[in-house]
Amino acid sequence: MTATKTHTSTRTTATATEQTGARTEDAASLITDARDRIDALDDRIIGLVQERMAVSAVIQQSRIASGGRRVNLSREMDVLSHYSDALGKPGTALAMTLLELCRGRV
Repeated sequence: MTATKTHTSTRTTATATEQTGARTEDAASLITDARDRIDALDDRIIGLVQERMAVSAVIQQSRIASGGRRVNLSREMDVLSHYSDALGKPGTALAMTLLELCRGRV
């Protein structure tokens, strides 16, 4: 009876190990796929930031050409508020970074 019990216990352990291995492979595959998606999203975000910088440069050039200032502080406050409302405190930091990237490129 002891031999049967040990054999059953070994089989259960082997099955559990096989299942864990399969789950680990599934998790690794899901993680790899998710990281690939994040990389693609990051590429799109970088492209959008670069596009935003180009549009901002056009606005700044137009303001300067018409005798205005390069930076419109009330507009920057609107941008900060928009990001803060959508993303909280980290959104404000993100908006500040975007504004910094877009300033002075004229």
